[in-house]
Amino acid sequence: MEYRILGKTGLKISRMGFGGIPIQRIDPEGTRVLMHSLLEAGINYIDTARGYTVSEEYLGYGLEGIREHFVLATKSMSRTREAMAKDIAVSLSNLRTDYIDLYQVHNPTVEQLNQVTAPGGALEALLEAKAAGKIGHIGVTAHSTQVFSMALEMDWVETVMFPYNIVENQGEALMRACTQKNVGFICMKPLAGGAIENAALALRYVCANPDVSVVIPGMAAPAELAQNIAAVNDSSPLSNEEKAGLQAIRKALGSQFCRRCNYCQPCSAGINISGAFLFDGYLQRYGLADWARSRYAAMDKKASDCIGCGACEDRCPYNLPIRKMLQTVAEHFGE
Repeated sequence: MEYRILGKTGLKISRMGFGGIPIQRIDPEGTRVLMHSLLEAGINYIDTARGYTVSEEYLGYGLEGIREHFVLATKSMSRTREAMAKDIAVSLSNLRTDYIDLYQVHNPTVEQLNQVTAPGGALEALLEAKAAGKIGHIGVTAHSTQVFSMALEMDWVETVMFPYNIVENQGEALMRACTQKNVGFICMKPLAGGAIENAALALRYVCANPDVSVVIPGMAAPAELAQNIAAVNDSSPLSNEEKAGLQAIRKALGSQFCRRCNYCQPCSAGINISGAFLFDGYLQRYGLADWARSRYAAMDKKASDCIGCGACEDRCPYNLPIRKMLQTVAEHFGE
């Protein structure tokens, strides 16, 4: 396994980490087996979040006795000092540890990131926890290039997590900026939320980019782990056949795949368009229907609230049939 330094954190991490979303599909004992398999394979980076229901708890159980061998990262959607302080305490308890290596501000909007850094914002709690030794480093996760760019201008941001895969390359320039600024880049959604079926090719494509510090595919079974390790450990140049495969995937998904650039916003009806597509992806491809439905239910406006004005389609750089896609989402969720 290849290892990298995670930007200015100085943490030495495996090129492939473990994404903790699918862990919700198994159980504590299955998680323990996976964690020991990670240790044997030399994978030492684990990502989870407060919002991933039982993920932190299962990982805490699975890591008992071997926690010191891992770089542990989690994240919270809290935006205020008080709420973030509570989430950090819950994460420490769930993960059965007295420190978390990387704690991240989870997917803020521009407005929310401003709230995080304002007086009384979540950053105060993060800095206090860091000073107390409860967390080691602070990062930001994003789906918007605007938030990504904004985070790179904040000196407290040590890592950025952002989608990057065969069909989502809107962050490449900002990824290069991460390298220049010594900010660790964490690649999420390497399989585009499960839309890309050829996991080996997807991971080989991601790892061919030197600006990627670590890629974190979601895994819930030893077979997935073995397949992903083989792909990441293959550092040979992409073959002509593989390059043709990349183009075939782009062609197949390019006309129907949301890259979450958010140029379609603001929606005339107030719908978080990319969020609706994101939760639909979890519903259709991740096997996390209950979680996806709960996240979708929390949205102020649902896909069915679309008024069909078409303003979003005029702004979409990928010419997606957004109105039709929203209709499909509404059908899948029943609202």
